[in-house]
Amino acid sequence: MGHEELATTRRTLHAVAELVLAGPQYRETGKLRLRVVPGGFATVLAPELRVVGVGVVGAGGEAVPIDGRSAAAIGAELEVAVGRPEGAYPDGAGVGPNEPLTLSPEQADVIIGGFARGHEALISFAPAETPVLWPEHFDVAIRVDEANFGVSPGDGFIGEPYAYVGVARRPPGDPFWNAPFGAAVPLTSLPDAAAVTAFFADGHARNGSAH
Repeated sequence: MGHEELATTRRTLHAVAELVLAGPQYRETGKLRLRVVPGGFATVLAPELRVVGVGVVGAGGEAVPIDGRSAAAIGAELEVAVGRPEGAYPDGAGVGPNEPLTLSPEQADVIIGGFARGHEALISFAPAETPVLWPEHFDVAIRVDEANFGVSPGDGFIGEPYAYVGVARRPPGDPFWNAPFGAAVPLTSLPDAAAVTAFFADGHARNGSAH
């Protein structure tokens, strides 16, 4: 896996999620959350937008390619006023609306495939919860019993997609808890959604037994 190419594509998809989807939705509805959909991710309310593979699809079905364009250019073609969800959170993709975006189709498949596996695993693990793709950290996650369960497309901690369990306090003396925030395992070690579900369930049980 080309980590540099993956990181560039992740940054691009994060920027599109934040500037093209979440920002306009937040300004129109006050809602930040996005959702994982087949082949990509999408808004939950207006404006109706979804990222599918290497493009952004508007309400009318028109698809605008991402690679080589800026968020502002994509928004102009879709008639959407892009921009961060101002005031909602301090961090984010760190990409300006006029910065040209670079995307590798292969690495986009890795990231979107990771979200799909995470989404399926989260629904299996906790059917009563609705997985949310958060634009701030660009991860799909739920919260159960004061712990966070999710899949990240990679970050400064692990440079590739990984599943995680985030807890307020790591139970001591258990090697399962291998991350500052709890536990994390690359998706390359969790080959399917069932394996990710098992990881979530294991983390939930281990955290519960510590209380």
